[in-house]
Order: sequence, then C-alpha cells, then structure tokens
Amino acid sequence: MKHFLLLGLFACTSLHAKTPLKPAATELEKVTAEMATAAKALLAALDKQQADKARFPFDSEQREAWGYVPRERKGISLEALDEKQVGLVRDLLKTALSDPGLKKVDTIMALEAFLAEIEKRPDFRNPKAYFTSIFGEPSAKGTWAWRFEGHHLSLNYTIVDGKAVTVTPSFFAANPGEIMIDHKMKGTRPFHAEEDLARSLAVVLKEGGKAVVYSEQPPAEILTAEDRSVKQLEPVGILATEMTENQQKALMEIIAEFANRHRKELSENDLKTIKVDLKNLRFGWAGGLKRGEPYYYRIQGTTFLVEVANVQNKGNHFHGVWRDAKNDFGRDLLGGHVKHEH
Repeated sequence: MKHFLLLGLFACTSLHAKTPLKPAATELEKVTAEMATAAKALLAALDKQQADKARFPFDSEQREAWGYVPRERKGISLEALDEKQVGLVRDLLKTALSDPGLKKVDTIMALEAFLAEIEKRPDFRNPKAYFTSIFGEPSAKGTWAWRFEGHHLSLNYTIVDGKAVTVTPSFFAANPGEIMIDHKMKGTRPFHAEEDLARSLAVVLKEGGKAVVYSEQPPAEILTAEDRSVKQLEPVGILATEMTENQQKALMEIIAEFANRHRKELSENDLKTIKVDLKNLRFGWAGGLKRGEPYYYRIQGTTFLVEVANVQNKGNHFHGVWRDAKNDFGRDLLGGHVKHEH
C-alpha cells in the first residue's frame, strides 16, 4: 500500500499538479478489462475457421438466442478446441464466476458425462458440447457481449462502455439433482443450498400460518422457459414485508446463492438493488415440502425474478433461472447508452 501511495505522491510532485491524474478504475471496470483481455486472448488463439464460428456482430440475432435444452448451437464448442484453447475459455469464465460458481459449471458438465455413461448415449450427452460466443469487439472501454452455453447451462454477459455488466439470463440446472446410485459421483448435489434454504423458509412460513404455498401442484417447468424477454409473473405467495426480520434475511440468503455464483464485483450491485426493493419481493412455493417431492418456487421483485422447478425425474431434476425483466441482455443499460451516445 505504501508503495502505491509513494508512486501517487511522486507523480503529483514531478508534474507540479499541472496534469490531472486519471481517476482510478472502479473494481467493476477492472473486471470488464479482464473480460476483454481474456476474450481477446481466446480469439487470438483461434484459427480463421474457429474464429468465424465464435464471432458475431454485437447486433446479431444470435445474441439473445439463448437456451438450455440439448440442441444444435452456434459458437465454438469445447470439442473443437485444443487443450490450450480450452484453458483460455476457462480463463474467460474465471473473469465472471466466483469459485463456487465455477465449481457448479464444472459439475453440470460432469453430469453430462455421467448421463452419457448411464444412458449409453455419448452422441447425445456430450460434456464437450458447450459453446463460447463473442458478440462485437472485446474492449476494456467498449460495448460487447459473450456467452457460454450448453445443456443445462447458459451464461450471458453484456458489457456497456466497460463500466457496467449484466449477467442475465443466467440458467443453471442438474440432472439428476442428486446422484443416488452406486457410482463414483454418488452424493453429487450441486444445488443443495438453493433447495434446502428455500424449503426451510417455506416450511417455517407455512407453520407460522403464512400462505406461502399457493398450489399443491407445481408447474412442469419454469414458466419463463427460454423466453428472450420476460414480464412480471402472477403475484403468488407472500410479500417479504409479511415476514419477520430473520425470515427476510433467510430470503436474501436464498437470493445470494444465485447472485454469488458470480464474482463479488458483479454480484454486489445486484444484491444491493434487490435489497432496496425488499418491500416488493414475493416468495411463493408450489408442490410438496418434503425432500424428494416435486416442487417449484419463485422469488420476484419489481424486475428481478428467480424461478426454480424440480419436477422432472420424480423431483430429482433441478432447473433454476435468474432473470431481469428490464435488463436481460443489458437492454436497459443499452437504452441509456444509445440515448447518451446519440
């Protein structure tokens, strides 16, 4: 710390304060610079054929063509990359994800290998069928985007002027939700916190006479599915203002499980915004409250939405999504950017 302070002092002294110092980059701007550096390093390591698959114009229709089911995808797959290039993809992921978030990504891909093994369908279940796409020109001060996506995973990042980042839509899932058969991966359960914390809060609220369970029958899937834009869903369950202070803290702890998949620099502003909107947050549960019973829950605020459905495979197939009705794919930020620029 003393070293940096001395450098600043020498700079001011030698210039006699005639040249103003540039303001220090914010922590978020440092992250966007890291993202741009990692994306450029990956693109530089690709040959022309690979780069043609990985690169898209920023205004490409593909930028919002996200999805989480097994299907043909655009972008460059891990299968088409060598070991060094795969490492560069991982470097890019590290610029956005926290250690727990990166571990969840690794587990989701490992579950694809598990399914390929037990279903004996390696052509359909491919742990290397995860694709990276770069939209626009990566730049520390620019506006661009990138996505990493495959079965049960969709990570979408939009960077605006190097000063702001949106992380939605953000989809994580696991099939099975927990491996119960005799296997080296037995006990793997990547979303235990997202399940157990929400179930515990729902049980406490119900036992306290709150109408948090709005239906005994859960929907078959998250209601927003692969929609490119979302609207407010029907208000269900109860408001956070109907909860005790400890119950409100428990609700924020559930939300933090989703937000903290990303680095602190990306998650903290989202969590602050959601906390400010606490009076508008609703938590609703559908289905059984015992572990192993199919269920669905959602938490929504003014624009924020988390949906979780664990219904398929007899309640052992977790789907969870984090959306923003205004700012998915950076729409709200980009609107302000266009207004400012033009």
